[in-house]
Amino acid sequence: MRNLCLRCRRPESACYCAQLPPRLETKTRVVFLQHPRERRVAIGTARMAHLALSNSELYEGVDFTGHARLEALAARPESVAVLFPGEDAISVEEACLNPPETLIVVDGTWPQAKKVVSRNPLLAGLPRIGFVPRRPSNYRIRSEPADHCVSTIEAVVEMLGILEGDPQRFDTMLRAFEYMVDTQLERQSQRTSPNRRRIYFGPWRPPLELRSLADSFENLVVFYGEANAHPEGTEAIPTELVHAVACRVATGERFEAIIAPEQPLARSTPLHVELSEETLLAGEPRAQALARFEAFLRPGDELAVWTTFALDLLWAGGVSKRPARNVRMATARALKGKAGGVEQAMELLRGPEVPAWAPGRAGRRIRALESVVRELVARGNATEPPAKLPRTGSDG
Repeated sequence: MRNLCLRCRRPESACYCAQLPPRLETKTRVVFLQHPRERRVAIGTARMAHLALSNSELYEGVDFTGHARLEALAARPESVAVLFPGEDAISVEEACLNPPETLIVVDGTWPQAKKVVSRNPLLAGLPRIGFVPRRPSNYRIRSEPADHCVSTIEAVVEMLGILEGDPQRFDTMLRAFEYMVDTQLERQSQRTSPNRRRIYFGPWRPPLELRSLADSFENLVVFYGEANAHPEGTEAIPTELVHAVACRVATGERFEAIIAPEQPLARSTPLHVELSEETLLAGEPRAQALARFEAFLRPGDELAVWTTFALDLLWAGGVSKRPARNVRMATARALKGKAGGVEQAMELLRGPEVPAWAPGRAGRRIRALESVVRELVARGNATEPPAKLPRTGSDG
């Protein structure tokens, strides 16, 4: 039996306590609500964040009905907020206008966290804060279901840095996190024996990424964008969105906009996007097209994209940021290998046939993306494992 550190509860050989900063003082009290299953995850980060913050509390459970401490906090909703997305969630910038005294952070996988929130009406009555992380998660030893999902400690570091106006001070909390990730990856690379596997005797369940997509099906909007991009080295000519296509998967509602370029049209753009120069130059004004797209989206929608490049084009165009799903990562999980391009993924997954409805390369790729998402959602709802598909290589 391996000796465990009683503080961080990690094996002594992997203890990260020395990497933690001196306990940080904060104006904001942070209260962690940890799903019981997450407590058993060795690479969980809520306890790490709790150990780094002097003004923090950690409680374990799913149903907190009758929990005296939480009921006392909920009795003052004007001073408490829950870090959790939702239709009524305010932005971090709005929260900074009247910062909460207490921030409640739900710790667990996405389905676990949603269960904790849904089981506790006292949480539903509190204001929520949603945010888009400034950088992707560094949680390389554990897959996140979407681009906007980060580990608990990464979320807390970012939130406190913004709320208290001192990001660099809270970034020191990430040293222990990065040490844990690097140590885990190094040991995996040095392991010569076969990976240890846990044996589960319960019913088979689809991978988390697929279950998460299935849970969000009603709000998923698949999106693909094409750009007017000049060759590398061209000075001062920004890349801009010129063809945008989207589909709300649950209802079949569709959106398309061919956008007139505001920058000189790159010679290769018509060739790559498979639309003529005349068609592109006759497109609608950018502000009008993006306003139509904003109107197409609903408050709870989540964008499903193959790469973040399409999102970068949207945000650069001024569209309000919202949660996004990385379909390529979920596809790689389903294929147990590299996903390749979205059209290749559609063939490998053998997804449902989707009719073509938009011109150009964007038309082909939005069709493939919709097919892939529909297949992944079906697998996320499955009660039995799918038939084996050909391996496509290693993600490592």
